Amino acid sequence: MQERDKGRTQQQAAVRANLRSRHTVGKYERLGRLPSALTEPRRYRTRADAFAEDWPELQAMLERAPELEAKTLFDWVCEQRPGVYAEGQLRTLQRRVSLWRVEHTSPLLTLEQVHRPGEVLQTDGVSLDHLEVTIAGAPFPHLLIHSVLPYSNWEWGRVAQSESLVALRLGLGSALVRLGHLPRVHQTDRTSAATHRLTGVIDRGRAVAERGYNAEYIDLLGHYGLEPRMTHRASPNENGDVEAGNGALGRAIAQHLLLRGSRDFTGVAAYEAVLAGIFEKRNARRQARLAEELAAMRPLTVAALAAAREVRARVSTSGLVRVLGHTYSVPAGLVGKSVTAWVGEWDIAVWYGGRCWATAPRLTARNAHRVDYRHVVDTLLRKPGGFRDYRYRDDMFPTTVFRRAWEALDARLPPRRADIAYLRVLKLAATTLEVDVVAALEGLLAAGVSWDDRTVATQICPAVVAPPALATGVVDLTAYDALLGDHPEADDDDAAA
Repeated sequence: MQERDKGRTQQQAAVRANLRSRHTVGKYERLGRLPSALTEPRRYRTRADAFAEDWPELQAMLERAPELEAKTLFDWVCEQRPGVYAEGQLRTLQRRVSLWRVEHTSPLLTLEQVHRPGEVLQTDGVSLDHLEVTIAGAPFPHLLIHSVLPYSNWEWGRVAQSESLVALRLGLGSALVRLGHLPRVHQTDRTSAATHRLTGVIDRGRAVAERGYNAEYIDLLGHYGLEPRMTHRASPNENGDVEAGNGALGRAIAQHLLLRGSRDFTGVAAYEAVLAGIFEKRNARRQARLAEELAAMRPLTVAALAAAREVRARVSTSGLVRVLGHTYSVPAGLVGKSVTAWVGEWDIAVWYGGRCWATAPRLTARNAHRVDYRHVVDTLLRKPGGFRDYRYRDDMFPTTVFRRAWEALDARLPPRRADIAYLRVLKLAATTLEVDVVAALEGLLAAGVSWDDRTVATQICPAVVAPPALATGVVDLTAYDALLGDHPEADDDDAAA
């Protein structure tokens, strides 16, 4: 048509357009429309519907359970009607199910948000167990308290063992110190570290599962001057920037570990140093938009709160203290005292009278307990009859070899005698070196000989051999006079003196 507009003949225009049929050229010239403008969607079938007979039943199944996949439905209908359908017809059913979903389902849409610089910092906990990181060869299950500024995507994070208020204090404080500025809002999901379920909330005549902020979380934000904000129920997209960042960060860490060639670290500090390097590299590409955020934020003028959480508790008559739903043992002398437990992310410390009396790894499992045998072994020796039915008896076996030792004693000695012998071995571990007791027990168990607590004590504390008596020497001073006699000039000096 362009060639015809230039004055070419119909045959000349057809040659330039690479059209050999004069009838085709004439048709388009008469219609005055391009071929693409003549194309219409096909509204008819080119072959019979292979699933016409079974589709009503399949559709009913989809209405009852829209999550059913086409492959599952195809396998089911093939089982119901053997030999009717071929494997190649799966794609036909997949298209049919896809069209049904378009017509009958209404999934939630992603609502793009407008982010304003310096307004909000989103924080979330993400598990990194899939990275299979080890510390000194031991498995290291952990998560990351991940904070993100949605406008610039600047991010920071700290390693934690649970998504607790202590971990949130650590993660938020570290991010704000690193940033050096304060956003207006701190946003989390409905985590129990920051929120709790409200009771008695009635909406339109029925109880609803509403959540409110924990008092300690409000105090934490009040220290920094931040406003709290939480996502709505079943709305993770409201925390979408940090949620999306979790996946991207996890892949970046995994790739770095592959380049590193090892997933083992000497300690948590060494692992966090590697993570800090990854954050620095990722944040280096976000400096331009981060500068806009910093310009809109307030500078950080307060010191970061201590990562440890202070908890007051009273020691029970059992020598145990309950801290944040977990049970720990303390020295027996603290029975009845009100102590202060400083709960960190990885351990707790029990203080009284300005002195630390006990430390222990922080427990995270529900209703977990940790009783140190050193704190109760003296009481058990004085009351050995309480050992067998002691509620925390399993904690009296610090390693597997101790349990094997007690089982060996219990199989060979009367019950009371076996218990006393084992408790005396435990006392040896408490007053000497536990590793020495472990080595002695392993040797005795491997030898298969008869032994008791005295045998272990002999190996750990052998009899002291008295040192031999030494004769007292007598110094003969006349030898010095003989030396002086060999030098006459020395006598002259003495005389002059």
